[in-house]
Amino acid sequence: MSHPGELIIEPKSGRPADACVFILHGLGADGHDFEPLVPALPLKAGLDVRFILPHAPRLPVTINGGMVMPAWYDIHEMSLDRRVDTAQLVASAERIQALVQEQIDHGIDSRRIILAGFSQGGAVAYQAALSFDAPLGGLLAMSTYFATADTITLAEANRELPIEIHHGTFDPVVHESLGKAAYQRLQGLGYAVHYQTYPMAHAVCPQQVGDIATWLNVRLG
Repeated sequence: MSHPGELIIEPKSGRPADACVFILHGLGADGHDFEPLVPALPLKAGLDVRFILPHAPRLPVTINGGMVMPAWYDIHEMSLDRRVDTAQLVASAERIQALVQEQIDHGIDSRRIILAGFSQGGAVAYQAALSFDAPLGGLLAMSTYFATADTITLAEANRELPIEIHHGTFDPVVHESLGKAAYQRLQGLGYAVHYQTYPMAHAVCPQQVGDIATWLNVRLG
């Protein structure tokens, strides 16, 4: 897999960042997909947050006839539970963990680093955050599913990780039942997880943007 890099948005204050939010896009998109979200977030004054929006590599995707497109991993079939290339998903998660570690090495407290992901990116974020060996500030899973729930090795360092799950009640791409299944699985494992739905399809809605900002303000404020 080739790694095409990351879109990095530094704090608009001009001050050095003291927190970092990663946002992982969905299938067929790239880091620019969530670029408009960053200025739309009403964050608290004084929060100096670096946003990192990585680009997925280009891979052939089986469910799209083998077409090469930006993808964190291959999806072999579009059944409700989805059969995915777990090795590729884990490799993508390890790449994100390496980027997180770079931020820590450059002075960002791991507890002020948040992982967020949409759809395919959310599945990678689940794997990356829950298996990371230093405590993170939070995990935001949007319109996604816990693809590696049966194979992941959970890190004790993130057993207290605050997890926020958002899902559209009219999502035709990732059915809401998959978001709810992730919520119930994580609850059963003892995680602090909150589940929120919105009357939307496979997207991000204005109400959700406000809720994301409120959550980030609590986690990083």
